[in-house]
Amino acid sequence: MIELGVNIDHIATIRQARKTYEPEPAWAAVEAHLGGADGITVHLREDRRHIQDADVEKLRTLTQIKLNLEMAATDEMVEIACHLKPEMAMLVPEGRHEVTTEGGLDIVSQEAKLRKAIKRLSAAGIISSVFIDAEVDQIDAAARIGARVCEIHTGPYAHAFHHKGRDAESPAVLAELEKIRSAGEAIRRHGMRFNAGHALNYFNVQPVARLPGIRELHIGHAIVSRAVFVGLREAVREMKRLMREAQAHLPPNLPTNLPSLPR
Repeated sequence: MIELGVNIDHIATIRQARKTYEPEPAWAAVEAHLGGADGITVHLREDRRHIQDADVEKLRTLTQIKLNLEMAATDEMVEIACHLKPEMAMLVPEGRHEVTTEGGLDIVSQEAKLRKAIKRLSAAGIISSVFIDAEVDQIDAAARIGARVCEIHTGPYAHAFHHKGRDAESPAVLAELEKIRSAGEAIRRHGMRFNAGHALNYFNVQPVARLPGIRELHIGHAIVSRAVFVGLREAVREMKRLMREAQAHLPPNLPTNLPSLPR
């Protein structure tokens, strides 16, 4: 059964905008769990723009579901992960100029460095994951460095879906979806777990959730945005239902009060 990992970075973004103590990411994790989340994802960035070290420590202590720590493959971050021991650590590219992670990790150009990071994570009992584009050479490299999970970057698919008026049958959308499907097939041939995420929302999630062998989707911004209107618990519940319906091949049952977005 497909799983949902909820990224709560933007709960911390709201807090940091005022440099205050609320909203509390740990409470968001509780609400997401009650809504049906199977895991919690946070990205501890080098510049600490949203999630702080204390947040990760608190989440590690308080969460009753798996914790996925997104991180750059730096010595500092690997050390933090090995100390806190989240269930999973996902290596991602990171640039201080970017608003959010854009593009997958280039494993091919830095295999030695990433292999070393994954070896340390694995020795600490942490499942290693990599966030990559839907490219066969990157998938092959992920297998070579010992990654156990590949999360395929769904941004190009999501952007095509939006720019083509949310037409799931558009050739551009179908082409991007096929890249993800093909990547998933390659990942599973290597014996790795096939996850996906980035820019998925209530309108575009079902075609991805329906792909063969997909195990988990990581979604944050859309859920937090929806939570502004219906609450985090309900926002998670709605997303989880769409994912489960997609895998069961049921007709989509979108929340009735979703806003009509501009095409």
